[in-house]
Amino acid sequence: MSKGTTALKTERLLLRRHIMEDAEVLYRNFGLDEEMFKYSGWNPYATPDAARETVSRFIAQYAEDRFYGWGIEYEGRLVGTIGAYDYDPETGSIEIGCSIERGRWGKGFGTEAVKAVLHYLTEQEGIQCVTAWCAKDNVGSGKIMEKAGMRLTDIEEDALEIGGRKYDKMNYCYQAECI
Repeated sequence: MSKGTTALKTERLLLRRHIMEDAEVLYRNFGLDEEMFKYSGWNPYATPDAARETVSRFIAQYAEDRFYGWGIEYEGRLVGTIGAYDYDPETGSIEIGCSIERGRWGKGFGTEAVKAVLHYLTEQEGIQCVTAWCAKDNVGSGKIMEKAGMRLTDIEEDALEIGGRKYDKMNYCYQAECI
């Protein structure tokens, strides 16, 4: 039986359900920083209202047993988000995405959070394959996925168009049987 989003603890982090107070932090530290959405083109925290609507939607979706969305806390402070989306029961696969505020880049928080979620999804939730992608130019995200145990499966040339620029799309996979 699926449990959905449950609190996960790592050595340094607490992955927990979002609360409304997250909206202000996400707007300020993610929505206003262009580097945070440079390679996705997706900014659900662009305005205070958008941030509140996004967090409200996350909170409402906690009632679904296959919704996975966490705020990442370090020393009691929200420093990122991680979620898993688009579960496909036929293939047993799901896609993950992670964002760490820019001031915390390069400190291992992304890798630590991704490892915890990969383990939870495959070991506790019985999901067979977890996928992710990033723009080839987004070196930090690629490193996070590789350090967390995901493997590069293919590169699609010019598959991403973000802000009028094309990027190669790097696709990653983590399979339960590869653990």
